Amino acid sequence: MISINHVERTFAMNGREVHALRGIDLHIERGAFVVLMGPSGSGKTTLLNLIGGLDQPSSGSITVEGQRLDQISGPALAALRRQIGFIFQSFALMPTASAYENVELGLRLSGGVPRKEWNARIRRCLGAVGLTAWMDHRPYEMSGGQQQRVAIARSLAIRPRLLLADEPTGDLDSKTGRQILSLLRALVDNENVTLVMATHDPTAADFATALYQLRDGQIDNKATSETNEDRHATRSS
Repeated sequence: MISINHVERTFAMNGREVHALRGIDLHIERGAFVVLMGPSGSGKTTLLNLIGGLDQPSSGSITVEGQRLDQISGPALAALRRQIGFIFQSFALMPTASAYENVELGLRLSGGVPRKEWNARIRRCLGAVGLTAWMDHRPYEMSGGQQQRVAIARSLAIRPRLLLADEPTGDLDSKTGRQILSLLRALVDNENVTLVMATHDPTAADFATALYQLRDGQIDNKATSETNEDRHATRSS
């Protein structure tokens, strides 16, 4: 579904070049739950932005659903972005809008779902994240975990083929964070979506189908290999 070939991203900062990504090669299969881990500044968020078409690599190429992102623009890029849902650490909800209205806003902005389908779609997505009874509540009336569920429902409402999540459990306690990770894994398994998540949360490894460690803008193949072997050993035991 996603092919990343020799991608580099360099930024100019205070008169010098900052190499955020240094030759990333990565291929992600459809239906995967991919976790990108690494310290702050390792390039996780930069890579998510590139996959989502929010930024362009300095060199190399990224192909999503058979389309090279550096070779499309305008309506074609907009159409591709409508297949991508974004989930953020900060929830990014409208504080005065109900859960239902926040999901509806996502549909208004995307323009990819016919209006006559909105009501059923909103209710289905809020039900999928366990918030049917909370659809009329506003964010300040909800816990952090519930607010993140609203954000996930909003992303699901546009019928994405790809979900990009940037530190979705970063503002949550460990128990609630694990519940969100379990929900995301269930959505990958049941909603026919692919998920790529950047996180510091080591618990995410328990839910991932593939785990990659980033360090200094590169994939740390040794660390990634050891992590996958450890997980396999744990499951075998």
